[in-house]
Amino acid sequence: MSHNTFGHLFRVTTWGESHGPALGCVIDGCPPGLPLTPEMIQVWLEKRRPGLGKFVTQRQEPDAVRILSGVFEDERTGGPVTTGTPISLLIENTDQRSKDYSEIAQAFRPGHADYAYFAKYGVRDYRGGGRSSARETAARVAAGAVARRILEGVTIRAAVVQIGPHAIDRSRFDWAQTLENPFWAPDAAIVSVWEEHLETVRKGGSSTGAIVEVEATGVPAGWGAPLYAKLDAELAAALMSINAAKGVEIGSGFAAAAFSGEENADEMALGLKGVEFTTNHAGGVLGGISTGAPVVARVAFKPTSSILTPRTSLNEAGEQIELRTKGRHDPCVGIRGAPVVEAMVACVLADAYLRHRAQTGGGAFAPGQRDRIA
Repeated sequence: MSHNTFGHLFRVTTWGESHGPALGCVIDGCPPGLPLTPEMIQVWLEKRRPGLGKFVTQRQEPDAVRILSGVFEDERTGGPVTTGTPISLLIENTDQRSKDYSEIAQAFRPGHADYAYFAKYGVRDYRGGGRSSARETAARVAAGAVARRILEGVTIRAAVVQIGPHAIDRSRFDWAQTLENPFWAPDAAIVSVWEEHLETVRKGGSSTGAIVEVEATGVPAGWGAPLYAKLDAELAAALMSINAAKGVEIGSGFAAAAFSGEENADEMALGLKGVEFTTNHAGGVLGGISTGAPVVARVAFKPTSSILTPRTSLNEAGEQIELRTKGRHDPCVGIRGAPVVEAMVACVLADAYLRHRAQTGGGAFAPGQRDRIA
């Protein structure tokens, strides 16, 4: 990953700021011939769009995407397809309120990237955090929508499994429930608990953290590479790059430290559909290479740093000050982080698939067989 680009064969460069005229991304390395329309991207952007409830920021952005390059009408299919050239996507900002940030133009907000950006560059866009704003993730979701066009047969889905101190009951985990509530909760019983918690947090002008779990099924064995291009390392890097992410674990993650070797080892058997695992503590990755089991990761998001409670800080002159952050902010950024997590996993997996195909032709080996399976 470079400063603004991630990926190897499927490369995504995002650009734009929170309060600039627009933001977007350029995707290079997408194979040609894949059907792609704005509607195919928009459906995913709708899942992270702001202003869709009282527990997310009230900034009203349509997040309408425009495809500026990289697609062309194909007479054979009767619709636009990717051409193999760079795909440029544009999302206009329409509801900026830069005046909300005038009071902190020379101040460093605690918990924000203000000081770090100033220390590095000597200049910063203070309006909504500029480049460090979570607004940038809209471009990632758009890129993830394109990546999904490559991942035929792979299903990627995320759920919020904890908000503040309140975690879901794993025995009630139901993916279908994530579509039935505004919190991406897979546990219907936790919704009222989260509503009460977030209402208290919101009215108090504070914020709270969250944990998002993501699962990718349909990933065949063989994607990724040993040592310096491990699939789990690529996933961890991509997920940690999301704004406000402070921790990533793959499979059982930190809980594995308390396991015995017998408990942690995922036993295998040869079933009707090939190799099957009785458990999945590895999260679908061994030695940096996918095993065919679901790829599972969790991301911890810190509480939103923009809060109304006065905090002690410094300004650019080095003077000690007390400030509070005005504006429109998510009381829990992790809620809208779920579709971003999905998107980053999609981008990493699309890249892993293309790299695997380039090195091996896309096949796999099965136990008891010396020949490649297409």
